Amino acid sequence: MAPLIMSNRWNHNIHYHPMILSAVPPGARSALDVGCGEGMLARRLREKVPDVVGVDLDRSSIDLATSFDDDISYVVADVLTHDFPSSFDFITSVATLHHMDATAALTRFKSLLRPGGTMVIVGLARPQVRDLPYEVAGAVATRVHKRSKGYWQHPSPVCWPPPETYSSMRRLAATLLPGVRYRRHILWRYSLTWEKPN
Repeated sequence: MAPLIMSNRWNHNIHYHPMILSAVPPGARSALDVGCGEGMLARRLREKVPDVVGVDLDRSSIDLATSFDDDISYVVADVLTHDFPSSFDFITSVATLHHMDATAALTRFKSLLRPGGTMVIVGLARPQVRDLPYEVAGAVATRVHKRSKGYWQHPSPVCWPPPETYSSMRRLAATLLPGVRYRRHILWRYSLTWEKPN
């Protein structure tokens, strides 16, 4: 499939790929993309990191990922239990955390990250009444982006509603990842950025 076709795609998850890529630490040698789907972000990571692993439970998504001619290791597996041969300098996950138990997942990601490494999670959460201004702003921003960029519907499984609210996700992350940077984003997403102490 031509790279141009891939680069023209847009949706709420792809929108945050540049933010994730900008957080890759200098000199990173290995990266893990959790819930990699058909590998769009993994291929971008490979431009910056020599050793990239993509893991996903959905075999059809991994089949699509492996149809590209790239130098990425793809695994059909549960990230919570798979025996990875080594830890990683960079770990990312986009719209995947709500498919798992958040406590178990963040604990597992933390254990897979090398000291000095960086983790960036972009996730979905369940809105509450207090989130109404963000919901309205997200609807407006989505309409603007769709008009100018179109919308690509990903083929990966969907899980809705997310079990965690934005507030509970923020509290949980602060507990499990001391010093984590939590950001709420307009396009119905939050992000967690955490650097593991040396």
